[in-house]
Amino acid sequence: MQTATANKTPTPDIAAQITHAMRMMGVAPIPRNYELYYEAYLGSNPQLSKDLATLGSRATQEELDAIGARYFSHIHHSRGIERAHTTLAAKLAELVTLLRDEQCALENYNKVLDEAYLNITSKSVASADILRHAIDILSEATADTMNQGKERVQTVVQKSVEMEAIRQELDEYKRIANTDSLTRLGNRRAFDETLAAVYNNEQLRNYTGLLVVDIDHFKKVNDSFGHPVGDKILSTVGTVIRANLRRDAFVARTGGEEFAVILNDSTQEECLQAADRIRAVLANTPFKNSKTGVNYGPITLSVGVCMATAADDPLDLYHKADIALYSAKNSGRNRTVLFEEGMRKDSGRNWLIYRR
Repeated sequence: MQTATANKTPTPDIAAQITHAMRMMGVAPIPRNYELYYEAYLGSNPQLSKDLATLGSRATQEELDAIGARYFSHIHHSRGIERAHTTLAAKLAELVTLLRDEQCALENYNKVLDEAYLNITSKSVASADILRHAIDILSEATADTMNQGKERVQTVVQKSVEMEAIRQELDEYKRIANTDSLTRLGNRRAFDETLAAVYNNEQLRNYTGLLVVDIDHFKKVNDSFGHPVGDKILSTVGTVIRANLRRDAFVARTGGEEFAVILNDSTQEECLQAADRIRAVLANTPFKNSKTGVNYGPITLSVGVCMATAADDPLDLYHKADIALYSAKNSGRNRTVLFEEGMRKDSGRNWLIYRR
């Protein structure tokens, strides 16, 4: 299993290569297809790569969606999101029509009032007849308008309830689409959105740190005990990371055995302390099969840290935190390293270090 430390946000050249390859294979360049081929390019899921390869050079969209639903739960839910959006749009259209009808009814009522006023002020009709006729007009128009108004109020309330239910459904779809199914943490999509938001707010950027976390020697775990055990360990690691951070910290599994933490309203020192706390707790967490007695541990973490103020944009921040992670791996693992500009000269990856 190739480690997720290779799961980096693609550069424009890599993105162009993936898009070109998709075009050559006749694959529509839509987001859900790009995500499949991006993951295959990273090599973090060998089985996904094999499944795509078996489709040949002319895969149908149904075949691609079937693979997407198998490996990415949020793709399965994207259709539900589309249906909910369509339903919500229809309900909004109905509500707009209802309000327009109400506007027409009020305009007609105003016309009736104008007619009554003209009759009352007319000098060509007897006063008693004027008043009688005006009263009849106003009584009938008012009664009709009030009845119509009550019906429309009830309909508006009903539409509002229906729209609120659809909104909640959309929120749930979004939550699922942004959640890693194994660890129940945020996924790469949610991470990218959250990290981008940091640079939309200068105040937020000034006090935000990024932790890129990777499990040490995870390939050995999978090779020795199998992927089911590896998945349980990943889930436990995610739980430990989440449990040892502030509730407002954002935690995501960004791919394979790599996690990321975004700490807002935090100083550099607080970010480093948080990273060391996570490492210490995990190093003392037992990973043992209660039935067989097999010990899977110890499980340790390497962490790269970079503050948002040290980077130009989200991609640069992620890249620099990853350089710090590489340094932590290269200097012995199970440690926290803060990014420093001098590390750039050592940033050329020796990928073999991640395979041991």
